[in-house]
Amino acid sequence: MFLQPAEQMKMIQKGADTIVDMEELQAKLQRSYEQQKPLIVKLGLDPSAPDIHLGHAVVLRKIKQLQDLGHHAVIVIGDFTGRIGDPTGKAKGRVALSDKVVKENAKTYCEQIFKVLDATKTTVRFNSEWLSKLTFEEVIKLAASTSVARILERDDFQKRYKAQVPIGIHEFFYPLMQAYDSVELQADIELGGTDQTFNILMGRTLQKHVGLEKQIAIFMPLLEGLDGQEKMSKSLNNYIGINEAPENMFKKLMEVPDQLIIKYFELATDEHPTMIAQIKQRLADGENPRDIKIELAEIIVALYHGQEAMVTAKAYFETAFQQRKIPANIPILQLENNHITLNDAIPALVALGLVKSKSELQRLIQQNGVSLNESKLSLKELATTLDTGDVLQIGKKRFLKFMK
Repeated sequence: MFLQPAEQMKMIQKGADTIVDMEELQAKLQRSYEQQKPLIVKLGLDPSAPDIHLGHAVVLRKIKQLQDLGHHAVIVIGDFTGRIGDPTGKAKGRVALSDKVVKENAKTYCEQIFKVLDATKTTVRFNSEWLSKLTFEEVIKLAASTSVARILERDDFQKRYKAQVPIGIHEFFYPLMQAYDSVELQADIELGGTDQTFNILMGRTLQKHVGLEKQIAIFMPLLEGLDGQEKMSKSLNNYIGINEAPENMFKKLMEVPDQLIIKYFELATDEHPTMIAQIKQRLADGENPRDIKIELAEIIVALYHGQEAMVTAKAYFETAFQQRKIPANIPILQLENNHITLNDAIPALVALGLVKSKSELQRLIQQNGVSLNESKLSLKELATTLDTGDVLQIGKKRFLKFMK
């Protein structure tokens, strides 16, 4: 059963940056409700970056909300368009991906998206299914649906043109091919980030050109990372990966800047707008933001790892970072013999990612940032022979137990 269109609109608008066109969306929802027929919700994925973080998941969470409202998602893996590469935001054209890399990345993407989406209400398609079958005559007709002036409206193309940076003719076809995906699927709604505005609106243009009802465009804002300034990005190391260990995810969510708490509730959870309004009021009334962040961390960790893992992660956080005690469930390094020293164990510490190098460990020791069994280490004590049950702590959050 579908909710009343007015109630659906509340969830659809939650956190959205822009919706084009609201009246058309209301009409589609009303018809869907009367016919009890789900709308087709499209998302195109470029399979060039398969590691999904909470920033990427903003759009996926909105699609999940649409699925919960009764609608059906079609995920289009751009295996064909990936051979061109979307130049969005780039100073130059991107290197085309090989078929092998595209397929490997697509497989990884599919494994991750179902940590968010309902698999029973999702169809995964590859746009090579239809784009590879177009004849040259059909491609020419597709190109005739728009003008060079319209394509050059894209900000990145404008900048490259003015800077006399070469633009390949093939790059002009990327937004047209993505738009053709919407024609093929007869999409009712397409979602994307605000950096995909031109491509998604091109889908509306092409659908109208061929006599189809235009899709609704829903643009989601970009989510800032843990630095509170830049958009979430792995390269900036301000991200929270959806595949990260629950303990690490919980700890990172507690680092979310206070001014972004509501935005994370809106974009990274499925909570109802009424509940979020209550949280806004609690913050306005002076409640400690740290207590609200605990609720945020509980919700998001449970979304990706389940309730049981969330409870364990919360206990780990409280023990390690609030009570400053050694957590119970820390990684274990098996010692090969009875005469292993801390110095001998350094390569293993680097391999486990606890330190980047021997010199970093030495520097941290000099800064009193390394403890063995809760006692600060000196450089001389790197020669200490390790025993079963010894616990090494590096900084505030890295622990390792040694066992023989």
